[in-house]
Amino acid sequence: MCAGEKNRTPIYWLEASHFTTKLRPQMGSYMEVHLHITSSGAGVCEAYSRDPPYNLVTPCEVPRFYHLLSKNSRFSCYTIIMQMIIDIVVAGLMAYLSFTNLLASHIEDWLGQAEPTSEEALIEENTDIEEAEAEQPVSALTKLESIFATIPNILLDSAEYQEATAIKATQMSLPTTTSPTSALVNIYCTFTTDTTIRTTTGTGFFVSEEGVILTNAHVAQFLLLEHTDVLGDSLCTVRSGSPATPLYVAELLYISPAWMNQNANLIDATSPSGTGERDYALLYVTASLNNTKLPERFAALPLFTNALTERAANGTMVAAGYPAGNPDLDTATSLLAKTATTSISELFTFGDNHVDVLALKGSSIGQQGASGGPVINKDGYVIGMIATRGDDKADGTGSLRAISIDHINRTITEETGSSLTTHLSGEIADRANIFNHTITPFLTTLLTNEINN
Repeated sequence: MCAGEKNRTPIYWLEASHFTTKLRPQMGSYMEVHLHITSSGAGVCEAYSRDPPYNLVTPCEVPRFYHLLSKNSRFSCYTIIMQMIIDIVVAGLMAYLSFTNLLASHIEDWLGQAEPTSEEALIEENTDIEEAEAEQPVSALTKLESIFATIPNILLDSAEYQEATAIKATQMSLPTTTSPTSALVNIYCTFTTDTTIRTTTGTGFFVSEEGVILTNAHVAQFLLLEHTDVLGDSLCTVRSGSPATPLYVAELLYISPAWMNQNANLIDATSPSGTGERDYALLYVTASLNNTKLPERFAALPLFTNALTERAANGTMVAAGYPAGNPDLDTATSLLAKTATTSISELFTFGDNHVDVLALKGSSIGQQGASGGPVINKDGYVIGMIATRGDDKADGTGSLRAISIDHINRTITEETGSSLTTHLSGEIADRANIFNHTITPFLTTLLTNEINN
């Protein structure tokens, strides 16, 4: 035992001689370290295993100050030898870490250059690209003037309507089809007097399996006249199929009071026109004709209610409707449901940098009667609803303008405090009943006054 170690119980036992030190664990084998000090004060050491075959474990250098310490100091030889061993171990660890870091760097570089080899990797890459595309907003919007300086607060101020919306909107039925013709309907009204029969025809489509139909306000407004004789005996039916066959009775679930207030004077116009702003309405099927049972579920199309993106607006679109532009067509018996492919030529905004109106290139759907028809993108979502004729000089014969579903969602929320999705859920019959006994009388009076005057 070295001097100064009498009062310790070291983990290792050190046995010392003049220039030979033995480092031996408490159990098992031990090694012998030979120190050689030169006359200059420098030295070298060699460590040998004391177990057969007595191999050289490691050579080492002895710092010059060891000789000085060994002569002039009472520092423990244990401290010096242990420090040497620690230095050797630390040097070995640093070399090992440098090697592993270099190896990891080479592996990382190799993996980064490798091509995807599995189907999962390709799917993940494609998904990332699609998500990035979906998040990109559309650009280059053309400005349209809004005609709505103020919005009526009729429904926002109606406690009964707000309560019905908040309490009753508890369930949501999901769309059940991506086939346009399966969800397509024709809204057909007749007004009969002793001398004339006036007809109106437009398109709509189911957006809820509970029987909610989305259409234009300029189509649905004629339902407000069903309980009046201002245009004669009136009858409005919801027809389906090809040719269109009367199937259902519907009532108003919602029509934009703001649109009605601005456009009621066009009810009797020979060639009414507009931009499509807030030109939408919701109908609710209440009964079937001929005493047949209503379907348990209606085939409904999914809506793209978010802000329109580059992905949603690009590519081939499908437009659908009941075009009735042929003057020789008997709309009462021979009206056919049609679909056609088209694409978007221009995007418009009413000033908030959202896509509000889509310009569609010419197709066979671009005729009177197609108003209220869906515009469906390549992913099967309805992104717009046909509202007006387009610019045939710029986009070809049969061009159309459609309002975006996002526009409908934002403005119906502004007018009622509830989103479009909320209006398609919950106790729809109760909400329709409240709308019809609170708002409908006011809107009906608005229309009859315009017709009488």
